[in-house]
Parts: sequence; C-alpha cells; structure tokens
Amino acid sequence: MSEGTFSDQLDWRSLSDAAREREYSPSSCVGGDLQPFLTEYSEGSATSRSWCRHQGFELQTLSYGALDSQSVDVVTPGGAPAPLVVFIHGGYWQELSKLDSFGPAQGLLSRGVAYAAVDYTLAPSATLEEIIAECRQALAMIREAADDLGIDAQRIVVAGSSAGAHLTAMVSLDPTVSWRPAAMVLLSGIYELEPLVGTPMNNALDLDLETAHRSSPARLRITSPPSALVAWGADETDQFKRQSRLFAQSLQSAGAKTIEHEVAGRNHFDILTDLGREASELGAAVHRLIEST
Repeated sequence: MSEGTFSDQLDWRSLSDAAREREYSPSSCVGGDLQPFLTEYSEGSATSRSWCRHQGFELQTLSYGALDSQSVDVVTPGGAPAPLVVFIHGGYWQELSKLDSFGPAQGLLSRGVAYAAVDYTLAPSATLEEIIAECRQALAMIREAADDLGIDAQRIVVAGSSAGAHLTAMVSLDPTVSWRPAAMVLLSGIYELEPLVGTPMNNALDLDLETAHRSSPARLRITSPPSALVAWGADETDQFKRQSRLFAQSLQSAGAKTIEHEVAGRNHFDILTDLGREASELGAAVHRLIEST
C-alpha cells in the first residue's frame, strides 16, 4: 500500500457532509428505491428454500445463543463431508435477516456445497461490537457442529455482502483466536467505519470514534489471513469502491492470496444475486475459490 493510513487513502475528509452522506448511502446509486432489490432477496430466498425441500435436502436451524435472532439456518448436500459457505447478510447492521439470505443456497448445493445463513441481533437492539461478537459465536458453533452436520471443517468459506462483508472480515480475521476459514468472500464491503460517524447511517449504531476504530477491519493487525475474493459492483459509489480496493491491498500486504473483481453492470444490491450463480463471472470466481480450498 502507498503511504498514509487506510482512512487517509480513502480521502473521505475532503468530502462535504452532503457528499459523504451520498457516498456512504448505497441507495444513491439506484435512485433511492431499494424495494425491488429487497423483494428479489425475499423471493429468491423463498424459492431456494422451496427447492431445497423439494430436493429432499434437510434444512436445520441451530442456535448459538438464547435470543431468537441468534440462530443459523444450515442445509447440506449429504454424503461425504462437504465444503460450506457461511453467509452473513448486510443491511447496514440494521435491516434484513437470514430469511432474506437463502438465495445462493440452490446454486451452491447443486455443486455439492453446503450453505448456512447467519442471523444476528440488529441495531439499535444490539451495539455493533455485540453484533460482531454474535457472528463470532455463530462461526464457533458451526465449527463445533461440523462433523455432525456433514461439513468439512477445513473447507469453510465465510461470505458477506455490504455490512455482512464487514462482519465477515471481523470474524475471519479475529485477532483473539487462531482459527481462520479456508477463504472469505467480501462483496461491496465497508472496512473503515470512521466516515460513518456524524452521518444518518450512524443513528442506530451510535458509533463514536473509539468504537468505530475498534470495529473497523482496516484497523485490525492482520495475521495469517485466509484467501480472499474481494468484489464490488461497477455501479457503486466511489467511496465503496475505494473501501474494497484498499482492503484488498491490505490483505495482499498481509500475505493473503487475494482476488479483486469489479463486476460490470452490478450495483451494491444486485451483486449479491450472482453469488450462487456459476454462470455469472462472480459465481464462477466463487466456485473456483471453493474448489481451491
């Protein structure tokens, strides 16, 4: 990486307040109407769940805590221990759930890959640091249950989109444990949170500078990073593109085998629909990453 901190290289401080809010509001690139994408998530998830049932795949719900939100839905192809993609949803840590996150399962199961969708308590009911802790607990639970689930614990790939990519990085690069996934897939993520402080996106999170810094993957001391696919849509804001490019460089500098991929014709929201589609450029890249584990 060039000289200067990750935050400096983002150059967000040169933006006016209005420009910063626009840059960190992904909906600004789609005319502000998110409903078509939310509907696609929900309908795609329902279709995928129905397909799983029709194919005879058993969908299990596992709890990693006492709250209803502290759960993971898992489906496996059966047979020999399978690689697993664990997906952590986005929604600026404030929206969506595992119920909107099952769309990729059908395509992955068709290739012999198990799939898990993580739920977590949303802000403001939980702080961001509590959300990070929940996701780490979820992954620990999945690892412990891998044998019983028919999952190859050495081939766990953690994936996330937007805020879910942030959480994926915080889980996969957790400095308090030695465990690392086989790989991670980071879609349209945010890795330095300081620019959010003082914006409407922070209202539910209530981050101050200290908590924003502690919760930023860009500020972790990265050790033994897993392989990574860092992708973003061509139709995203400049700041989101910079966040991804700079974090990919950080991972490479730390020794991770890292693939950067800008997806043509995709924005912050519809990039996710390619995750389980091997026929798409992104889906094919994800499949190659899984095969390499």
